[in-house]
Amino acid sequence: MKKELSRRSGVQIAAELMKLLGGRLSAVMLLAVLNGSLGFLCAMGVPFFGAVGIAKALGESIPLSYGAIAALCIGCGVLRGGLRYLEQYGNHYIAFRLLAVLRDKIFTKLRALCPAKLESRQKGSLLTMITADIETLEVFYAHTVSPVCIAVLVSLAVMVVTGLAASWYLSLIAAAAYLCIGVLLPRFFSRRMAETGMRYRRELGDFGAYFLDSIKGIRELVLYNAGEARAAEVDRRSDAMLGRTKALKRETALSAAATEAVVSLSVLAVLAVGIFLVRSGSLSAGRMVLGVTAVFGSFGPVIVVSALPANLNQTFASGERILRLLEEQPEVEAVENGTELSYEDLEVHDLSFAYGGETVLKDVSMTARKNEIVGIVGESGCGKSTLLKLLLRFWERSGGQIRYNGTDLDEINTESLYRNVTMVSQSTYLFDATIAENLRIAKPDATDEELMAALRMASAEELVQALPEGLSTPAGLLGGRLSMGERQRIGLARAFLSGCPLILLDEPTSNVDSINEGVILRALLKHKQGRTIILVSHRASTMAVADRVYKMENGQMEEQAI
Repeated sequence: MKKELSRRSGVQIAAELMKLLGGRLSAVMLLAVLNGSLGFLCAMGVPFFGAVGIAKALGESIPLSYGAIAALCIGCGVLRGGLRYLEQYGNHYIAFRLLAVLRDKIFTKLRALCPAKLESRQKGSLLTMITADIETLEVFYAHTVSPVCIAVLVSLAVMVVTGLAASWYLSLIAAAAYLCIGVLLPRFFSRRMAETGMRYRRELGDFGAYFLDSIKGIRELVLYNAGEARAAEVDRRSDAMLGRTKALKRETALSAAATEAVVSLSVLAVLAVGIFLVRSGSLSAGRMVLGVTAVFGSFGPVIVVSALPANLNQTFASGERILRLLEEQPEVEAVENGTELSYEDLEVHDLSFAYGGETVLKDVSMTARKNEIVGIVGESGCGKSTLLKLLLRFWERSGGQIRYNGTDLDEINTESLYRNVTMVSQSTYLFDATIAENLRIAKPDATDEELMAALRMASAEELVQALPEGLSTPAGLLGGRLSMGERQRIGLARAFLSGCPLILLDEPTSNVDSINEGVILRALLKHKQGRTIILVSHRASTMAVADRVYKMENGQMEEQAI
């Protein structure tokens, strides 16, 4: 049974985040913790050995000369610098490596979830996850886990040294202070900030999605004079985010004030008990100086830990979002050891599909052979696009059969399926790269001659030749340098370049003018030999090049006479 991620405690989230590190990064983190702990002890060693010199001057039996004590002070200072460098190097190595590791894990998961589970996701929320959330976790690994471990190791070492060199009473006071500063106060303020932190991360993701949506739709906002209303909503959401930030900062300030108060009271307590022990004859003045000095200089690591609650709440919120994504199961599992496909024909029998309890397709049947164009016509929303996605196994069908060369779709190797079948959607996506690079997604080793041949087949050769740098012309962010129709033709060329024997075209001419539509349709007719083209459109005129035509209506389909 799948675990409810919302019920995870902070400790559980931290433990599962640590599992993501892997062996190599875990070893580097361990070295960083050891170097940090030893480095801080060396930093404490400078005043501690200074106190040793004072104790010797007060008459304590110290088996060290003043020269040796001075050398130890200098040695601790020098060693501190080297260990600090190694600690920082290790933490920064983890930070930069981790960004790559987490993004790789998330991208791999998104590939597995795509496209069924990603169609309904807000792109802004995903963008926030890949940027802000991952960077938050980088801080957690490099600057949260390490300080906590260092605080524990240093505190234990100081307690032992104080007990042996001075008095165990002073060690007990130090232990109580460490427990209060490093555990009780962070736990208290963490609970106070938990809900605010979680809400902040959720609202940040929603705000990112809303802002990205506003930028992408800014033309429509200008055309319909809706910019002011949108700007007002952006301001409102920004103010809400500011309010959440102020609440977090206020709690952080209270946490810092409480920590400083406890440190001050702890210092006074250690000093008072030390003086009492000296006056009662239980402790010499020299050893009191050693114990008090050791405790006074040991609060740095636990103070760092006490400042973590605000960061931890945001971290756990980010961690929960990423863990939820990584544990999400795809709608359809990839077939890795299935039948290799070499496409010859397609048969669909009594295919049914329901989504969210609503029937989308019912008892759909069709066939498609090589060297023919099969048309599917119907009004928008009747299920045409859904059928094409089922042919690519984007979703699991509710009933019926989809067979390639007589083999059931669920038995065909997924990678082999994608080598044989490709699709051009209504809105072709072009990456922020050159025209050539966008085309070579379909065939990485394609020559320029092959690229131009594919463009010629898609009636896009003259278009590319007219561009300033030809194939080397950047498509622009989100394909912004090209019109919708031009992007559609580039997408069609990409499909031809792939060499897939079955091409699914979802409204391929919806964004081109009648002249270019005619050119593209003639190109399809000319180049159908050796492949099957399934052409989906809501316009009956597009079906003029089809060898067979199916009409779809209300999720049902029947063949029409031509």
